[in-house]
Amino acid sequence: MNAMIQLMAESPAYFISTVFVVSLLVGSFLNVVIYRLPIMMERSWRRDCEQFLHPDSVNSQAETTPFNLVKPDSTCPKCQHLIRAWENIPVVSWLVLRGKCSKCSNPISIRYPLVELTTAVLSSLAAWHFGFGMAAMVAVLATWLLIAMTFIDLDKMLLPDQLTLSLLWIGLVVSVSDTFVSAQDAIIGAALGYVCLWSLYWAFKLLTGKEGMGYGDFKLLAALGALVGWQQLPVVILLSSFVGAIVGVSLIVIQGRDKSQPIPFGPYLAAAGWLTLLYGDWLVDQYWNLLL
Repeated sequence: MNAMIQLMAESPAYFISTVFVVSLLVGSFLNVVIYRLPIMMERSWRRDCEQFLHPDSVNSQAETTPFNLVKPDSTCPKCQHLIRAWENIPVVSWLVLRGKCSKCSNPISIRYPLVELTTAVLSSLAAWHFGFGMAAMVAVLATWLLIAMTFIDLDKMLLPDQLTLSLLWIGLVVSVSDTFVSAQDAIIGAALGYVCLWSLYWAFKLLTGKEGMGYGDFKLLAALGALVGWQQLPVVILLSSFVGAIVGVSLIVIQGRDKSQPIPFGPYLAAAGWLTLLYGDWLVDQYWNLLL
């Protein structure tokens, strides 16, 4: 183990290659998280409601049938074919199977290998940018969490606390060693990130009577503020708002989407936060160069 760590420290190519392979495997797990975590949360909410409203009733099936990130084993949704180990190799298995179940030929969504490949590529970019060390490790972990949050929000318009708060605590803890920013900047960044969107939420609700965003967005921006510091929060907000506005207008114009239909803001925050973590200073410099 020590020899492997030393080799990664001495060889950037080996380090980035290792991150790429590990992140491919993690990407496969993230597909499970993206699909199962919202279902787990919904079942937990239903169970809590049932226990509160009907404390004497017990759903024996719910208690005896496990459903978590490990169990049950992955199966084909159509024929219930148990997916074997060789059918679950990131990207490769999808290509070998030509995007179909080996038993019933039911199509397998291309999103699965895309999530795996995106996880590996973005994680490798983070590793290359920071080089071997704590900053790269944290940036890669943040990348994994942001990818999971992005796709869950796209699917369910939900940002689970399990992910947003994990990222928040990671940002606060690593700030003790000034990994990205100081502890003071991280704490202020977390507080300002939350309060900023919380204030916009209530201002919009008081003016229109509608909810413009969810509490998960507040927590995500707080987590990003802890990572990049309060000084970089304007970059995150401007980037996410700019991209969100472009995508929203495009959906209305091209697809004829209803203006009142909500659009998840989490993916834009996640993308802007990731770019700011890696290239925030460069983006600020480019902005001022354009003005001056």
